[in-house]
Amino acid sequence: MDDVGAVPRTVVITGASGGIGRACAVAFAARGDRLALIARGRAGLEAAVRETEQAGAAKVIAIEADVADAQAVEAAAQQAEDELGPIDVWVNDAFTSVFAPFIEITPEEFRRVTEVSYLGYVYATRAALKRMLPRDAGVVVQVGSAIAYRGIPLQSAYSGAKHAIQGFNEALRCELLASGTQVRTTMVQMPALNTPQFDWVRSRLPERAQPVPPIFQPEVAARAVLYAADHPRRREYWVGASTVATLVANAIAPGLLDRYLARTGFESQQDGHRRSAGEPDNLFTPVDDKRDFGAHGRFDDRARQRSLQQRAVHTVGAITDALRHTAEQVAAGLPAATAGCLTRMRGRRAPRPSRRKA
Repeated sequence: MDDVGAVPRTVVITGASGGIGRACAVAFAARGDRLALIARGRAGLEAAVRETEQAGAAKVIAIEADVADAQAVEAAAQQAEDELGPIDVWVNDAFTSVFAPFIEITPEEFRRVTEVSYLGYVYATRAALKRMLPRDAGVVVQVGSAIAYRGIPLQSAYSGAKHAIQGFNEALRCELLASGTQVRTTMVQMPALNTPQFDWVRSRLPERAQPVPPIFQPEVAARAVLYAADHPRRREYWVGASTVATLVANAIAPGLLDRYLARTGFESQQDGHRRSAGEPDNLFTPVDDKRDFGAHGRFDDRARQRSLQQRAVHTVGAITDALRHTAEQVAAGLPAATAGCLTRMRGRRAPRPSRRKA
């Protein structure tokens, strides 16, 4: 999978009706891939199909399914293969969350976040591997977050789910490496992104929720997912300098980061505008069932189109790929070159004088 050719691939994306999933769908479509888009919202899915077809997808199917339902995910995987062919890439992105202090989140809400945002990844990964392993080919990309390492206040359920995905993916990766299979799994840890989730998730905050700045456009995330799908040998990718800084600081001084987030984490996740009471959320039912929200949220004026850190990683990766490819070509040519050299040496070797007596 590290060398991507012109042959269209079959790509399955969960959470494809909006946000990162929607941006990923468009990015894969621009390559001419075949897409199976999984989400709950009918209007969002239909709009995603139209957008990806216009972007150049070879074929697109929409599958309404809740990833918290293992049987529904298995059926979606089978439909994808029946209609599009063997699955080459599976991208897990579907999630939901609750913005509230932990004590204000009900057990039912916490369970629902866990079922969608963690177990949804587990069920989908199992459905993908069930088909990839017998063919000894395929890639599963887990869309993660800096929160997979560094939990933040007001997002205890989501933080727990992302931490769980991280541990699950590490264990699975070890098993795949031990088995000798060519199937790979990798994880992409995302920064704050301008997606509709901040108007979708259930919230008990006094003000409207927002991502912790700096904020990036979902296309930055999509480029990272495509790169990870093309280069799955690396265990995970960090996107954005803010993600790198957060994860490094957490590794070095987690206690100090606890205190910093205790002081800043509440205010930085609210935009200063009062939240309207009674706003719908997508915890149990999709918000985009009758209205499409697209990939972007309401932070276009503040979101960054590019990440210099991402560009540097991809540039270094391209150089590394070129060097590895050259080394493989040289290594492949050495046996033939050595054999030819020996043959020439034998041909030039002077005959030994006879030791027989006259």
